[in-house]
Amino acid sequence: MNIISVSVKGFKSLEIIVDDLNQLDLSKFNIKNNDKFLNINAHYINDTIITLILSEEIDIKYECFLFYDNLTKNCNYFKLFSSEEFNGRFFALDELGVMYHKNFSDFRVWSPIATSIDLLIYQNGDPSIYEIPRKFSMSEENGLWSVTINENLKNYFYTYSVNVYGNTDETVDPYAKSVGINGYRGCILDLKETDPENFHKDIYPNNIDNYTDAIIYEINIRDMSINSNSGIQNRGKFIGLTEENSKTPNHSSTGIDYLKFLGITHVQIMPIFDFSYISVDEKNPIKYNWGYDPENYNVPEGVYSTDPCDPVCRIKELKKMVYSLHKNGICINMDVVYNHIFDYKNNCFEKIFPGYYFRYNDDNTLSNGSGCGNDTASEKLMMKRFIIDSVIYWAHEYHIDGFRFDLMGIHDVDTMNTLRHKLDKFKRKIMLYGEGWDLKTSLDNTKKVMIPNATKTPEIGFFNDIIRDVLKGNTFDRNAKGFISGKDNLENSVELSVVGCTKYSKSLNGPFSSPVQSINYVTCHDNYTLWDKLQFTNRNESEEIRIYRTKLGLGIILTSQGIPFIYSGTEFLRTKEGIENSYNSPDYINWIDWNRKDKYMHVVNYIKELIFLRKNHPAFRMKSLEDIKNNVEFLKNMPQNTVGFLLKNNANNDIWKNILVVYNSNDNSTEIKFPDYGDWNLVVDRHTINEKIIHTYHHNDPYYIDGISINILYSNS
Repeated sequence: MNIISVSVKGFKSLEIIVDDLNQLDLSKFNIKNNDKFLNINAHYINDTIITLILSEEIDIKYECFLFYDNLTKNCNYFKLFSSEEFNGRFFALDELGVMYHKNFSDFRVWSPIATSIDLLIYQNGDPSIYEIPRKFSMSEENGLWSVTINENLKNYFYTYSVNVYGNTDETVDPYAKSVGINGYRGCILDLKETDPENFHKDIYPNNIDNYTDAIIYEINIRDMSINSNSGIQNRGKFIGLTEENSKTPNHSSTGIDYLKFLGITHVQIMPIFDFSYISVDEKNPIKYNWGYDPENYNVPEGVYSTDPCDPVCRIKELKKMVYSLHKNGICINMDVVYNHIFDYKNNCFEKIFPGYYFRYNDDNTLSNGSGCGNDTASEKLMMKRFIIDSVIYWAHEYHIDGFRFDLMGIHDVDTMNTLRHKLDKFKRKIMLYGEGWDLKTSLDNTKKVMIPNATKTPEIGFFNDIIRDVLKGNTFDRNAKGFISGKDNLENSVELSVVGCTKYSKSLNGPFSSPVQSINYVTCHDNYTLWDKLQFTNRNESEEIRIYRTKLGLGIILTSQGIPFIYSGTEFLRTKEGIENSYNSPDYINWIDWNRKDKYMHVVNYIKELIFLRKNHPAFRMKSLEDIKNNVEFLKNMPQNTVGFLLKNNANNDIWKNILVVYNSNDNSTEIKFPDYGDWNLVVDRHTINEKIIHTYHHNDPYYIDGISINILYSNS
């Protein structure tokens, strides 16, 4: 007989999974906890699962072991920590972390399994500077450890020394809001003193009434300014995006002025929380890394500040950037990575409460749906609480306007819906969306926040991989073509994309209950840039033809129902020299080449005008499935590889009565027939966007749409 796993399910019950009951001798089972054996009162057998009922409680401050013949198995507490019995006894609502006051500071940390925790106070934030800390013993009540220090500790640093199962580890506070260099030690600050001048007057840019009004533009702090041709002085820093009037060598706008010029409503910023010093050393930040390897969730990354040794600097400079973007009418969405951490064994969660914050398989191995060696367990109430506390903190303290969840499919439905509910209490619209992939984590499929479960999270958005792959081809096959690169017979899939992959009809039945859920994109920081992908799929074509394909791709994104998303530089044909995953590639691969923007300014202007067209016409920004069903009508009997549709009836109170949109992915021009609504005014073709009308056609006139193009016309008849 083989014992596959042993789990503690309750304080008096264990679950044992074996491979063969025929050889089982129940009398040989012995349970040891805290150096004493516990009596077994009863047992139940169901298939190959044995449940043991004990006569006394297991003490979770000590490991529990099962003995059978010469075999010893560690009893896993993971299922107990997920139980109502455990939550009822130990769930804590008290504020956690350090609560600073001028004459005293309170420290609180949660760990029901710790046997002792000491607070360590340092003068220095750098562990390489030798120092013997002051030590203060903390006291426990129902798993919550606390101590009050009656002195002014402002600008001191702190850690916790935690004893669990006989091992003592020093670690940073998971609720730390400021840290020293490379995030080793928390810093005690008066957060009011981290506000830059006039930050209390910061006003949320009221640039959207509904989430479908948003136009998201993904950026990386370093990429935006690290190239010298950005003309930005504080290159690679938060405050680089506060500098106005920065110019390329050709005297055109860069940085924040360019974002304002382009007309987007939101920037989505790749990770700005404190990520692992192994990825980028704040003392010597020569390496590049995107930062999807969290270390301290509630602290800005020091490498983006001008002085990472100063705990105030990173906070104040991030707030300056937020204030500057808001002043220029741009909202900030924060890319958050709560699904895993960089190194779980050396992380504060595991050192303070091993076995709680991460998700396990039945065989006691870590769940790895994230592909990073560990999945956090959002279904555990204190992990759920941490995620919600952290997001609310960023929204409140830093005035963040939205949150993009990396690998959101790792998380559970209840956590994300609860977070959505709490964000709705703010007096401004805060976006919430993420990657809803079906990831092979040990959470039950019905509970995952993934696209197949989208109806369970109706107010949360999802990156729409349907429209992504329909337009450019399978993102994981560099040679796979899509609609814009010339693949045939994708008209039905493009029509589904036009309606935001909602449940529009029997033939166009997507996963989403409303367009608010559809984040429409053709490329992002992951995988090949759109330009590089087109160089693989259409390698023998001229640059001019590939530019038409780029215009068509972004044109479909900007005219489909849902929320459009553009990866920075796509509008000037951003390349990463064919590198698919540039997370740690050098600057010259990842940076924004502003000279390229000047070179392809005609493409930039085309996308800019499309953005303004979308903003000017609410017909492209419907907020409900009912609106889409009532106002979107697809043209029948269209030529192959051509999709046409009407936005009717002054849709969503548009000033244009009827709008005709046509996509042609054929290489050559194609004739279409106008719907019988009188004269049609052309405002968008392959080369030009002009709301004052390029040309007017009678509905009986022959009309040819250029190859590889988007055309938009309107009729007020």
